Amino acid sequence: MRGMTDHLSFGERIAWYRRRRGMSQEVLAGLVNRTPDWLSKVENDRIELDRLSVIKSLATALDVSVGELLAEPSLTDWTGESGDRTVPALRAAITDYRHLTPVAALARAHDPPPLAELRRDVADVWEAYQASRYGLMIRRLPPLLAEAHHAAAAATGDERAEAHRVLGQAYHAAAAILVKIGETDLAWIAAERGLNHAQNSGDQVVIASLLRSVTYALIANNRFDAASQLTAHAAGMLERELSRPTPELLSVYGTLLLCGSMAAARADDRATTRAYLDRADAAARRLGGDANHVWTAFGPTNVAIHRVATAVELGDIQIAIDLGPGLDTSGMPVERRARHGIAVAQAYSRWNRTDEALDALLEAERIAPEQVRRHYLSRQLVLGWMRRRRGRPDRRLADLARRLHVA
Repeated sequence: MRGMTDHLSFGERIAWYRRRRGMSQEVLAGLVNRTPDWLSKVENDRIELDRLSVIKSLATALDVSVGELLAEPSLTDWTGESGDRTVPALRAAITDYRHLTPVAALARAHDPPPLAELRRDVADVWEAYQASRYGLMIRRLPPLLAEAHHAAAAATGDERAEAHRVLGQAYHAAAAILVKIGETDLAWIAAERGLNHAQNSGDQVVIASLLRSVTYALIANNRFDAASQLTAHAAGMLERELSRPTPELLSVYGTLLLCGSMAAARADDRATTRAYLDRADAAARRLGGDANHVWTAFGPTNVAIHRVATAVELGDIQIAIDLGPGLDTSGMPVERRARHGIAVAQAYSRWNRTDEALDALLEAERIAPEQVRRHYLSRQLVLGWMRRRRGRPDRRLADLARRLHVA
């Protein structure tokens, strides 16, 4: 039904699904422990609803996915970097039946590429992710997954573990970009496959990385409690190895806790959110500063970014305003900087400081256009600003709305 509601605002979409379910405002409001007046304001876009915990409760009551309520775009634009084969090609690569059969190695007519070449290719797609170059990443992943599978099937001896290590990291990259573009079911498949190959590698860092990937996939599928619980179990397992940790293991451990903090915040669990952030902060201090081991961008700055993001999720806007705008993220990868910019825009918008919110979002778009234009929060913010404006919107907002396809 998503295509039938794409033209609607978030509030109008809730009303559309409510009527489709034959519910009154009183019934739906009661199911989410709110008043009919609150729901009326939401449906008329007089309340800016951007907390995923509340959105999830509405989706559950209406028996629809969160993605359907948010109208996440299913179309990936063709660009010079993406070419004209995007998500369908990546889906075909992940669901290729040959990866599941014992004769996979016989299905290739050529020798697999050297593992050193595949390691460089994996690094390239992760660098594209951190640069928010989504089209490039999506184009490069299908052949990388195919060749990495070929190498893992053909490898023997000591090379076999390394081949599975590379394949696990490739699947992790696939899961990461699929979460970003809203392909959550496919992201779960990629994360699960990646964890299987990571376990075959026996590499503790890669296993921990893929546990983080599974946690992100759970969050993307709105299973916040499960993601928080997995964080607790995985972090407990890793803590046994942290008496003298490598920087790589410490970074993966800390990033797992940051992931768990977002899950807990979206589950509206303040105590667990705070506990995960504090443990991540301790790991960052042990690491000694910002770094990018195993493409984690982990360190004190990323912990601070998550303090702002979780504050927004929990509705603690004063904390987000106090911490967010002044945080120096210039040393972070583009993906982290842009995501922080969106969180700052959310916080300003919740305070009805729309001009400052628009400034923050435009700056995020300047450095990461693909990321901002794909993110549901960007579209919801801009659509809300457009509808609340009296008269014609200013040129900057109108142009942004067109670029986000919400004009």
